[in-house]
Amino acid sequence: MDAPSNPYQSPTGGATDDTIPDRLAGDPSFWGTTATQFFGAFNDNIFKQLLLLVAVNQALQSSGDADYQGLAMVVFAAPFVLFAGPTGFLADKYSKTSIIRISKVLEIVAMALGVAAFYWYDQLGMAGLMVVLAFMGFQSTLFAPAKYGILPELFHGRDLPKVNGVFLMTTFLAIIFGTVLAGILRDSLPGNLWMASLVCVVVAIVGTLTTIPIRRTHRATPEAKFTLQAIGIPKKTRQLFMQDRAILKALLASCMFWLCAGIVQQAVNSLGKVQLELSDTQTSWLGGAIGLGIGLGCMLAGLLSSGKIEFRLVQIGAWGILFCLALMATPGGYHGHLLGLWGSLPVLVLMGIFTGMFSVPIQVYLQAKAPEDQKGQVIAEMSRANWLAIFLSGFLYSVFDQVLIWGDWKRCYLFGFTLLIMLPVALFYHPHSESLESDKDTQ
Repeated sequence: MDAPSNPYQSPTGGATDDTIPDRLAGDPSFWGTTATQFFGAFNDNIFKQLLLLVAVNQALQSSGDADYQGLAMVVFAAPFVLFAGPTGFLADKYSKTSIIRISKVLEIVAMALGVAAFYWYDQLGMAGLMVVLAFMGFQSTLFAPAKYGILPELFHGRDLPKVNGVFLMTTFLAIIFGTVLAGILRDSLPGNLWMASLVCVVVAIVGTLTTIPIRRTHRATPEAKFTLQAIGIPKKTRQLFMQDRAILKALLASCMFWLCAGIVQQAVNSLGKVQLELSDTQTSWLGGAIGLGIGLGCMLAGLLSSGKIEFRLVQIGAWGILFCLALMATPGGYHGHLLGLWGSLPVLVLMGIFTGMFSVPIQVYLQAKAPEDQKGQVIAEMSRANWLAIFLSGFLYSVFDQVLIWGDWKRCYLFGFTLLIMLPVALFYHPHSESLESDKDTQ
């Protein structure tokens, strides 16, 4: 398999070194991509948290019944599993800038359908919302390989840790604002959630406009032909994973992390609503606390990883996540949870910080290590693998939910189950740090 002599070289498919500004702060594409991702994540989390709160509240109304959060997670993740290959093919065959803009227009359509689903909720029930959630998943599947794969094409290799740090920090700030706003809207408009969905339509329009400053990139493989291989993992990409075990291990570590992240998101809502008996707004504070911590952790990882992929942060992050999960799983005190609302908030912020430290180096590694002509496909496979893990998290959460109901156990034990899943990553994933400086960057 042919590969660049330096896998960390910034590709020139979209812009040459002469056209890439030396300072990120003066690059319109940096601000455009960051804002576009912010508004996309903001929208996803408003709508998804509204739906999850509807699901868990429906379970509360039917005493002892399982909630539909696991099903919602499966429905949202399914398009990523099914269509990641074709969307990765599109991201390499066509300009990633064009793919990003098309996907944002589809987001406007998805949010408009969300308004209709909430407006006719009495007639359609959860089925209507699940259909919209699946369409949102498809739109996000199209967006994912282009939004991540475009970063090495737009910026110098040496800037990728900083770009990813800021990119992920603003993403999780969006998660905070979106998650908390969803709780406020749910409490404020209990019978008129279609009005809350109108906010999502406005945000989608704004997010589409922010794509305008993004530089247009060239097509990485314009001669590529779509085949059935694109539905699965293409042979060339499979060979890359088999020959480069470091990439494969990073991919597996990322999967295990997102499997746990998917369970934790649902566990937080279940803990807040079912065990601690909090309002929707207060429950959303818990999810927002994680987002705040992740934003801080991503920025910290970007600063500490300047010019290299600092895998020591991954180890620190993994053990820190385990420590926080153990605290969240501890019973006792008010409502049978040692921490309660006010104790959980700082622990979840800390968990988020460790999460950011864990995720940034792995993401940068997979972006930078992939050969130029396969970046879109490798990012797509990373996205598909992560979303397969989130897809499975929906099933696992549903199983854990039934176990807790059967044993009449506290909801906080969901975090203990998650700790056991994450433990092998901390024990066995110990890669060495690597430099991101290319010969050209150091001249």
